[in-house]
Amino acid sequence: MLSRREMRLVPRGDGAGVMFLWKGRFKADTDQRVRDFTQSLDLDWCLAEDDIRGSLAHAKMLCEVGIITREDLVLIERGLNEILEEVRSGQFVPDPGLEDVHMNVEARLTAKVGPSGAKLHSGRSRNDQVATAVRLYLRRRLKDLKLSLGGLLKNLLELSRRHEDVIVPGYTHLQQAQPISLGHYWMSHFWAFLRDGERLDFALRSLRLCPLGAGALAGSTLPLDRFMTARELGFEGPTENSLDTVAQRDVLLDVHYFCLSCALHWSRLCEDLIIYASREFGWMDLPDQFCTGSSMMPQKKNPDVLELSRGKASGVLGRFVDLACMVKGLPLTYNRDLQEDKRGLFENLNVTQSVLSVLSALLEGVQVDPDRGVKAFEDGLALATDVAEYLVMRGVPFREAHEKVGKLVRWCVDNQRSLRTLGIEEISRFIPEAAEDLLPLLDVKASVDRRTTYGGTSREQVRRQREEGERRLSAWLSDSEVPLD
Repeated sequence: MLSRREMRLVPRGDGAGVMFLWKGRFKADTDQRVRDFTQSLDLDWCLAEDDIRGSLAHAKMLCEVGIITREDLVLIERGLNEILEEVRSGQFVPDPGLEDVHMNVEARLTAKVGPSGAKLHSGRSRNDQVATAVRLYLRRRLKDLKLSLGGLLKNLLELSRRHEDVIVPGYTHLQQAQPISLGHYWMSHFWAFLRDGERLDFALRSLRLCPLGAGALAGSTLPLDRFMTARELGFEGPTENSLDTVAQRDVLLDVHYFCLSCALHWSRLCEDLIIYASREFGWMDLPDQFCTGSSMMPQKKNPDVLELSRGKASGVLGRFVDLACMVKGLPLTYNRDLQEDKRGLFENLNVTQSVLSVLSALLEGVQVDPDRGVKAFEDGLALATDVAEYLVMRGVPFREAHEKVGKLVRWCVDNQRSLRTLGIEEISRFIPEAAEDLLPLLDVKASVDRRTTYGGTSREQVRRQREEGERRLSAWLSDSEVPLD
C-alpha cells in the first residue's frame, strides 16, 4: 500500500502531482489549512465502491469510442478491481491530502497502472462523477430502506390482526372522543407508512437517469457515448441537460422528503405509544427490552427508544431544510456549497434505517390490557355521538339532537352518573324521542361495530382494510418498475 507521501506525489505523466489538477493556473500551492478545510473524505469515502463502478463503465465507454486503447482498458479494469478489493477489505486508507474519494481512487489507480490510469478522467468532471456515484449509492441504500419499511408494515398488519377485537378510546385534542377497534388504530399507521413507501419509490424513480458525461457543466468535445455508460450502470438513459445535471439537487430532496415524511409518521406513533403506556392511560405495555430504568427511582420504566426516535425526527426535518436553504439561491451551475449536500443526506438515511429497525422490533413486543381499555369508558360519555345519531335516524335535525344530548351529558357530569347506566326514564327527561331501543346501543362494542362506513372502525371494516393493505403491501414490495439494482 502507498504511503501518505507516495499517494500525494503519484506522477500524472507531466510531472505534476495528481492532487493539483488545477496547478497550471496558480503560482502558489494551496495552503494546508485550505486543504484541510476543503477535503470531503469524511463525507464521500462511503461512495468508493460506487465511484469505482462508475469509473469501470466510463473506461469501457472511452475504449469503445476510441479515446483509450484496449490495452489501457485492460490495465484500468485490473487496477480498479484491485482497488475495489482493497476498499472492501479496509486495506485502502484514504489520504485527506488528496481531498476526496475520486482523487484518492485516481491516485491509487495511476500508482498501480501508470499513465493509463491518468487517462481515465478524460471527458468527465468530478461534478458528474460524484452525481453518478451518489445515485448508485442511493439506489443501494433505498433498497435496504424499502426492506426495513416493509418489515415495519408487516408488523403493523399483524398488530391489527391481533388486536382487532380490542376496544380502546379514540382521541381528538387528547380527549376521549369515540370508541375504536385497536386494530383500526394500527391500520391508521399502516396506511401512513405505506404512503411513505410510495414516496420512497418516487425517490428511486427519480434516480433513473445517469449524470455521467455531463462534465463540469457543458458536456464534452470528446465523442462520449452517454447512452452506453447509462446502460452499463443500469440507468434508463442519460440526463437531458448538462447544466441541470450538475446544478440541481432535486433527487436528493426527494430522498430527504421520504425520510422526513417517514420521520413525521414515526414521531406521532412514538408520541401515542408513550402516552398510552403511561400509568394515567395504562392500557398499553411496552416490552422491557426496549425501555430503560431510572438511576434514582426504582419503579420507573422509561420509553427511551420511543423518545429518542421522536427526538431524531427533529434532526431529519432540520437536515431537509438545510439542503433546501442551501440550493434556494445558488446560481447555476456548480458551487462548492454543494459539497455539503451529502452530509445531511447520509445522516438522514442512517437515522431512518436505525429507527425503522428498532421501532419494528419494539412493536413486536407491545402488549395491551383490554380490560383497562374498556374501563376508560366507565362514564359512557364517548357514546354521546351514538345517541345523537340515533335521534337523527328518528328524524331529529342533527343540530337539535346535538343540543339535547349535550344537556344530558352535562347532567351526567354534574351528578356523577354514567351514560351507560341510565334508564330510559332518565334519558327521556332530556330526550323525549328516546325509546327502549336506544339502550342496547349504549355499549362500546356495539358502537364500534355499527361504524360500518367505508374506512370506519367496525371489525368488518378493519378486516376489509387489512386485506387491502396486505394486497397493496405485496404489490409494493414486488414493484418491478422501481430500479433496485
